[in-house]
Amino acid sequence: MTQKTDFYNNNPLIHKDRRLGQSPSAWVRSFSCEDLCPLIVCRGPIRKEAMDVYTEMGITHFGILLSEKDSIVYPNALSPELRQLTDTRRVHRVPDYSGASKEERLERIQQIIDIALDNGYNAVFSGYGFMAEDDEFVAALENAGLLFIGPCSRTQQAAGKKDEAKRTALQVNVSVTPGIDNVTARTLLKKHKTFDQLVALAKAEDLKIDKKVLNNKKIPLEDLADMILFASYDKGIDLFSIEELCVQIEQECAEMFRNYPGARIRLKAIGGGGGKGQRILGASLLTSKNPSDKQIHEAAADAPGLVREILNEVKTNGIGDNKNILIELNIEQTRHNEIQLLGNGQWSIALGGRDCSLQMHEQKLLETSVTQEGLQREIEKAKQAKLKEQQQALEADLEVLKRMEAESERFGEAVGLDSASTFECIVDGNRHYFMEVNTRIQVEHRVTELVYSLKFVNPEDENDFFIVESLVEAMALLAQHKQRLPRPVRIPRFGAGAEARLNATDCSLSPSAGGYIHYWSKPIEGEIRDDQGICTLNPDTNHFMNYHLAGAYDSNIALLLTKGEDRESSYHKLSEVLRSTVLRGSNLATNLEFHYGLVNWFIGNNIMAKPTTRFVVPYLTLVGKLKEEAQKIEIVYAFMVMKKNYAKLYAGNPEAANAVSETLDRKGTLLTRPIEILLNDPHLLSGWLSLNRTKFKFENNRIVWICNPLIILEETYEYLHMTWRDQAPSTEIIWTHDRDLLNDALAFYAELQEKFAISKKDYIQLNDILLNDTPQGGYDADTWAKIQEAHVGYEIGNELLGLLCMIAEKTNFYDFKVEENLEVTIPEYLHDAELQAAMKKVLVPPPATKADEVVTPGGGMYYAQEAPGLPPFVTEGMHFDKGQPLFILEVMKMFNKVPAPFAGTIDKIIIEGGDGTIVKKGQPLFKVTPDEKFVEIDPKKLAIQRQTITKEYLKAIL
Repeated sequence: MTQKTDFYNNNPLIHKDRRLGQSPSAWVRSFSCEDLCPLIVCRGPIRKEAMDVYTEMGITHFGILLSEKDSIVYPNALSPELRQLTDTRRVHRVPDYSGASKEERLERIQQIIDIALDNGYNAVFSGYGFMAEDDEFVAALENAGLLFIGPCSRTQQAAGKKDEAKRTALQVNVSVTPGIDNVTARTLLKKHKTFDQLVALAKAEDLKIDKKVLNNKKIPLEDLADMILFASYDKGIDLFSIEELCVQIEQECAEMFRNYPGARIRLKAIGGGGGKGQRILGASLLTSKNPSDKQIHEAAADAPGLVREILNEVKTNGIGDNKNILIELNIEQTRHNEIQLLGNGQWSIALGGRDCSLQMHEQKLLETSVTQEGLQREIEKAKQAKLKEQQQALEADLEVLKRMEAESERFGEAVGLDSASTFECIVDGNRHYFMEVNTRIQVEHRVTELVYSLKFVNPEDENDFFIVESLVEAMALLAQHKQRLPRPVRIPRFGAGAEARLNATDCSLSPSAGGYIHYWSKPIEGEIRDDQGICTLNPDTNHFMNYHLAGAYDSNIALLLTKGEDRESSYHKLSEVLRSTVLRGSNLATNLEFHYGLVNWFIGNNIMAKPTTRFVVPYLTLVGKLKEEAQKIEIVYAFMVMKKNYAKLYAGNPEAANAVSETLDRKGTLLTRPIEILLNDPHLLSGWLSLNRTKFKFENNRIVWICNPLIILEETYEYLHMTWRDQAPSTEIIWTHDRDLLNDALAFYAELQEKFAISKKDYIQLNDILLNDTPQGGYDADTWAKIQEAHVGYEIGNELLGLLCMIAEKTNFYDFKVEENLEVTIPEYLHDAELQAAMKKVLVPPPATKADEVVTPGGGMYYAQEAPGLPPFVTEGMHFDKGQPLFILEVMKMFNKVPAPFAGTIDKIIIEGGDGTIVKKGQPLFKVTPDEKFVEIDPKKLAIQRQTITKEYLKAIL
């Protein structure tokens, strides 16, 4: 725990590390957790973090649970966890953390309890995955006399189940999303319509329900139906079929489409999390303000299939499972904000917010802190800069944040929150709606830890207190001491925090499991890297160990965090971290470049922008268009054409022509190397174009540089992490002769800028001066002529940078922008589903295949049918249409229907093994006969096309 002021450091009563038992204060010592003996039942960075925090707290007896599917158990994987726990008796192994079915899950719960009791553990910590939000698991632990380091089972039931949480929210005046939270009760009422029929059902099934309830005809029928359903779950029976549930949900969706024309509907499992168990339907109605009954029924007809997917994904399709699904209005242009909560069962405290809007498929990608102090600072900046619309937008955000924090504390107290949880909301302009509560610590919890610490004060002595800066530690304290802990005071730490999730995904953000990491550069100063110790060198050999990204659970590799005095400085630091990170491996794909381009998009536009949850997919589509256009340009060919153009220009002056040719030859690699890298990586190009959006303009279809292109070139080398570094491979940095040439040019212009008192950003004014035939600045004629000659030499060839700007112009890149009120304008065409699918293939072309085969687009687990008991998607001899689902690929616990890339007929199913078979990217699954023959493009014709288009581009810059 780091102390921040001299008062802290000079006060002997203040606890200065995590070992509360060693404090000079008796009151502080009373909160020691050294008797806590936790079994850590989670994976990834949070497991390593918990081990480190517990060690620092003086907790000496803890153990870890490992699944045989966990990456760290694979051969050649260095595991700091296993090195840290040299006592192998504290490492316990299971086939899978939570089991693949209800039966396996119950078996695993008992197994975990037995492991804890047999090995001297008195508590269980399950982090942010698997059973962290399982009220049955928590109740079983409590019944076995074990502490759960997290919210108790009562809170889990009241807040963790989305339907119960929504009802509680309504009771304590929390704004909720319009929708239906009891569709299972309504399904039951379709079969048993009256009070007497429901009571008869309860008696016939011998359900355990209080007789007073069954005799009270004043109870609303839907409430009684709910009580009967909960009793049926306890008994392990079903009172209706999945088909009947699907029919009811389809009818409810149709009614919602009528009530909210032009909107989509979100279906959400009550026990889902991390994006699992959620589907959206009604895309066809988005643009229809007055849909017909036929359109409504067609849209609602998709619901049954989505319901089955949801139940299958969250594994609640078994007999006796609670199959309730929330049916909610999908607020389209929304931001996803969440409030970090902490409570002890009596008090509840909000610790600011996090903006998690930048996500895809409900999976968060980039998260930033949102605090009252931070927003107030930004409001003052906007006021001083006279940015009225930005100021008003930030003031609105501040008011929304205050309301969300107040509501979250009311909710926490209503459900008896006694640990860490997250109150999640969607924000729509000046309004917000409660969405759900995650009754666990979040992946992004460190973002909050960077902006707030907790001060626990002795009620009898305000000078006697201790500081907690870790939510993992706070959870342990609450588990051990609960209601003895006084309500803390939140203390601002750093001004802002940001986190990028480094995931095993390809350039289109599709999961890419199964690769190996062979090398990872060391963290730079100011970088906070939660990576489970993957980048740790083997202490015996000092070599990096291969790390297998098995991908059985999720795609996360690491959490990269930065802090700053404000969001802008935290983003700049995050950009530096991403730029400096080097990852190498085999069959390895990550979203590192995506993050780097995205962070710099915001730096180049406005870091206080308000992106919605619909930002990432159209942004990726635009990046796909950048790649599609960039692939048309051949940079080396462009350079040669430019040389020929200058040769023609100086044809009448052989001496000048030779000089120009020699100059261009010297500048060849200086110019073409960084441009080629940008052309080959659209994510890097997106960031570069964003950072340089104000440094050029178009006049009469030609590029005019506002900033000296040589300065832009210098910044480009820095942006690409290609500046000179000792002992760095020459392939990764600027070459020596190019560095010397660039430095000479920059020194030349720096001297002139100082001479004429011109900013380096004002290139137009300097260029106008240098074009003047009359000597300027007191220079004599000879010196002035040499200056002009040097200027021509240094600037010649820099036109090639304009090719990148032309790509922005061709793709309308800058139409995707941040307005003065901080809203993000996304061109409507980027929401087109067909374009999105096409650009996804541009970003990541499908694996090479034969014309008569269908292969897997990535690695994962293969399923031939939508759910157990249902027919397979395809059979031998069956004809399929383009876009028709062929199979399901489960990757990182997410179920993805894979559509047919073309129409054809299944000749033979060649995959060996049934459902659950592991497949690799590009593995053939079916032999097929396509409806149409594929025509391969002649490489020579393609090269000619690229050269022709390159010449067209050059017309605007030469």
